[in-house]
Amino acid sequence: MTTEKVQVVTFGCRLNAYESEVMREHAKAAEAGVETIIVNTCAVTAEAERQARQNIRKLRRDNPNARIVVTGCAAQVDPAKFAAMAEVDQVLGNAEKMQPDIFSAPPEDRIVVTDIMQVRETAEHLVSGFEGRARAFVEVQTGCDHRCTFCIIPFGRGPNRSVPMGRIVDQVRALVAQGFGEVVFTGVDITAYGGDLPGQPTLGQMARRLLAQVPELPRLRLSSLDPVEVDDDLLRLVAEEPRLMPHFHLSVQAGDDMVLKRMKRRHLRADVIAVAAKLRALRGDVALGADIIAGFPTEDEAMFQQSLDLVDEAGLTHLHVFPFSARPGTPAARMPRVPGDEVKQRAARLRAKGEAAMAAFLQSRPGREVSVLVEGDGQGFCEHYLPVRLNAPAVEGTIVRARVVGVDGNRLNAEPL
Repeated sequence: MTTEKVQVVTFGCRLNAYESEVMREHAKAAEAGVETIIVNTCAVTAEAERQARQNIRKLRRDNPNARIVVTGCAAQVDPAKFAAMAEVDQVLGNAEKMQPDIFSAPPEDRIVVTDIMQVRETAEHLVSGFEGRARAFVEVQTGCDHRCTFCIIPFGRGPNRSVPMGRIVDQVRALVAQGFGEVVFTGVDITAYGGDLPGQPTLGQMARRLLAQVPELPRLRLSSLDPVEVDDDLLRLVAEEPRLMPHFHLSVQAGDDMVLKRMKRRHLRADVIAVAAKLRALRGDVALGADIIAGFPTEDEAMFQQSLDLVDEAGLTHLHVFPFSARPGTPAARMPRVPGDEVKQRAARLRAKGEAAMAAFLQSRPGREVSVLVEGDGQGFCEHYLPVRLNAPAVEGTIVRARVVGVDGNRLNAEPL
């Protein structure tokens, strides 16, 4: 296939973005003559599924002769729903989509989805580059062994499976050689890394060894962290390694202990505040983010207020807010619901709280020096994952030291040093 004959449309998380690049390379290598569109879906909310189906219909209207292949978590969880769409030619499971020959020798069956819960190994792939990106994503694990009551993702991803460290080192070296200045570790539950490997290395141990073995890597960033799985080695790395970016995103979900118990989370409110304090004590200028669900079943106003208050108490600035979305087959879908209008209102209040926290954080930046990974058109992201516009030309992919001179909406303006 030529580049023009392979289109990958990605929904959802950074792990999906990584896997989309793997599929793009496999599809290109297949050199088939049929224009192919791969839709990599997300199942985290009902809205994510709705957007995927809507996009598939538009893709068919715009590309009547293309072969449309649907995969990803939503396709894994409910393949029949997507196979029933007239616009779809084939549905692939999350294990199948990563097989190198799946595009060179497409199976005849319309649905090719096996039981993801039986998969015990990660499919290891070397990605040569990421189209249109200055940062690269590297899968360090996939799957999840936990069963939060609201979450369907373990049934889309299967059990926890870690990538051996040697393979991660090879991947990162290859990406740095391609010119990428930043690597982001991705996975479904990256703080569970290593539990299935010989010696059970922790995420912190693996990251420390990686940085030692790839000294040419300028920046390492981590995706979402489970508050109770942040290990001592990772904390030491936060304190000692400047190449580890000081922006940490916590999988919090709620600020009320009763709601957390009903979610079947393994942490309590105090654990979130404690890990935030530890991170800030080790590196005073950290930026902390969190996922929080608004309107979880049985949540009353006082419980919701606990989530609002947690933003200030834990010093959260990068909020990802999700209105509760019932996923069929999960325990939370059978719990007493908060009225839909109230869920939307709480999500809006939580987003407003997050926006105010972010605005205050941005306003604290002028006069400070930042390190900006340039992603094109003189713009990029600094260490704290804040968008920055440089007021002088800069080469895409380079890391530029600059001083913040102002704030423009949700973006910093900076003068290169």
